[in-house]
Amino acid sequence: MSLDGKKIAIIGGGIGGLTAALTLQAKGANVRVLEQAEEIKEVGAGIQVSPNGLRVLEALGLGPEFAASSLQGQAVSLRDYARGREVLRLDLKRLPQSQSYRFVHRADLIELLAKAVRDRGIPIRLLQRAVSATEGAPARVDLCTQDAVTADLIVGADGLHSVVRPALNAGGDPFFTGQVAWRAVVPNSMNHPAEARVHMGPGRHMVTYPLRGGALVNMVAVEERRDWAPEGWAHQDDPQNLRRAFSQFGGIVPQILEQVEAPGLWGLFRHPVAQCWHGRGLALLGDAAHPTLPFLAQGANMALEDAWVLADALARADDLEAGLTQYQARRRDRVCRVIDTATGNAWKYHLRQPLFRKMAHLGLGIAGRMAPGKMLHQFDWLYAHDVTQAP
Repeated sequence: MSLDGKKIAIIGGGIGGLTAALTLQAKGANVRVLEQAEEIKEVGAGIQVSPNGLRVLEALGLGPEFAASSLQGQAVSLRDYARGREVLRLDLKRLPQSQSYRFVHRADLIELLAKAVRDRGIPIRLLQRAVSATEGAPARVDLCTQDAVTADLIVGADGLHSVVRPALNAGGDPFFTGQVAWRAVVPNSMNHPAEARVHMGPGRHMVTYPLRGGALVNMVAVEERRDWAPEGWAHQDDPQNLRRAFSQFGGIVPQILEQVEAPGLWGLFRHPVAQCWHGRGLALLGDAAHPTLPFLAQGANMALEDAWVLADALARADDLEAGLTQYQARRRDRVCRVIDTATGNAWKYHLRQPLFRKMAHLGLGIAGRMAPGKMLHQFDWLYAHDVTQAP
């Protein structure tokens, strides 16, 4: 199906929405982006772009610019919490040269994508908060301004609290996982190397890695607890609460914690994967379709993959409905596997029983020394996957 002349409105100017704008326009669609904020921006967080997500950025011609604004990861290092002793090292340099693993400030990736969208003449309309979406030919999205937008296809890239998802799916309420997360970015005064470190402790863990040429360190710290926190990244917490929760951690963690000033805090909720990702003139993308817990660093990467596959499936199909059906068929099993793997990582990081934790860490260390390639290539199903190649 040719997308030439098809009018597509994308709700959400985040990573998934901006990437979808680029992929859909590249297939000939007439695209516009509707963003509720007063400007396209993101603050205060890093993300990991693994090789599977990088393939999309490169296919869009953004590889050189992205390389310049990101940092190549050299390893993933799993560490015991008490003294910071390394338990297992996954040497990312052993990956094929084409499979670069990179750390980037989310704001820098958003800026790169937004510039590409504007450079290619795709309009971004700001202060356009969507309040509801309706299937149809054309489909319709109603805005808080009392205006409405109609289009051949409306793509809900509007995150956890999507207004498009309820138009396609009933129920599916999220539930609190019993875990909260803090995030912060601090100066790299401890000379954190270019690797992602997972500091594993009883009932909690912390992930750290450098950003912006090594000048900063991104920190995400997760704790199991009964008291829930609101979902979303806009909530701030007293840094003393974070320091108390991780007071038994050694290594470089104390140096990181002493620099944290105003950490973000959010509750981790498990959302079911949407049963239906599309309807007449509506489609879901990224977190709106399949939110994932942050234990595999794949949220942004799955949104990048979704955006490519959506445009590719539509361009290959005979009509819009067939293309949307193929889009979900090509994506659902993969994202379900990613989400299940991420969820399973939490308990592995949080082993409480000292003897069990000691034995598990010993086993990981032996496996890493005896078969380092095998330990790394267990993730080939994830990192070596390339959605930009013909299915």
